[in-house]
Amino acid sequence: MSVSLQVQSGVSLKAFNTFGVDVRAQLFAEAHGDDDVRQALAYGAEHDLPVLVIGGGSNLLLTEDVQALVLRMASRGIRILKEDCGQGLVEAEAGEPWHPFVQSCLELGFSGLENLSLIPGTVGAAPMQNIGAYGVEIKDVFHSLTALDRQTGELREFSLEDCQFGYRDSIFKQQAHRWLILRVRFALSRSASLHLEYGPVRQRLDAMGIKQPTPVDVSRAICAIRREKLPDPAVLGNAGSFFKNPLVTAELSDAIKLRYPGLVGYPQADGQVKLAAGWLIEQAGWKGFREGDAGVHALQALVLVNHGQATGLELLSLARRIQADIAERFGVTLEMEPNLY
Repeated sequence: MSVSLQVQSGVSLKAFNTFGVDVRAQLFAEAHGDDDVRQALAYGAEHDLPVLVIGGGSNLLLTEDVQALVLRMASRGIRILKEDCGQGLVEAEAGEPWHPFVQSCLELGFSGLENLSLIPGTVGAAPMQNIGAYGVEIKDVFHSLTALDRQTGELREFSLEDCQFGYRDSIFKQQAHRWLILRVRFALSRSASLHLEYGPVRQRLDAMGIKQPTPVDVSRAICAIRREKLPDPAVLGNAGSFFKNPLVTAELSDAIKLRYPGLVGYPQADGQVKLAAGWLIEQAGWKGFREGDAGVHALQALVLVNHGQATGLELLSLARRIQADIAERFGVTLEMEPNLY
């Protein structure tokens, strides 16, 4: 194995996290392939340093300088591995940016990922929290992936069942320091089976004058919706939805609805109800709140934003105040989506 890894010291991570928090990594490197990943892990072991693996930095809140080797996954490559009777198996390297990958699949004529358009991050990070939007989750289009076992150095193939996908959850999130995802494969189709019933997707298509939408039309509609609701991290630092939609008992949901008849909730197959965290936060009066440069987005209460110079600790403090208020007001516990470091 030739040594190709370039390790730098004291690197600002401001450009590598979508909150735009300016902290420094003790050491920093980029992995462009499997060899780089192995070299980084070996370097960390040799120097007794933890290795923090990041993708697009879109699910990360950095609260202090990182005393670790920060390894950014930068591997690229998209391949059609197999195609049969209109069904395709498409593989992408972990470092591929997610939205351009979705667009590439659409350009290749494959549907299935269109509802997941304009989600920030990378392909390798997507299965970790089973990303989802507008009625579709990764698990619905997932085939398999290759991950490196950081404990043994062995490669392992994961099937859909192996991944233990749940709501914003997977075995990779549960065992975050063990598995390092290298490449992911998706089961896509040439014949579209569109998901249009969730949220305002169909209304947006109607407004666009599209009665028989293609997957590309759906992608464009969802991009338009997301751009209206969610700030561009390049303009206003954020990590998208900051809190998960909480699952509560039907009894608690009914009790809240007695006090707040407009409660937004979605009954689940197991009898629980998934509440809209953004609705709860907005009802509590946090929408548009700002203290210094840490704030809540004016158009979407589920999104915390960095207006410029907010620190990770300031954003975390705001998040915890919101959590405490929602717990006291509604009896509901909100769970943060981003990983804290």
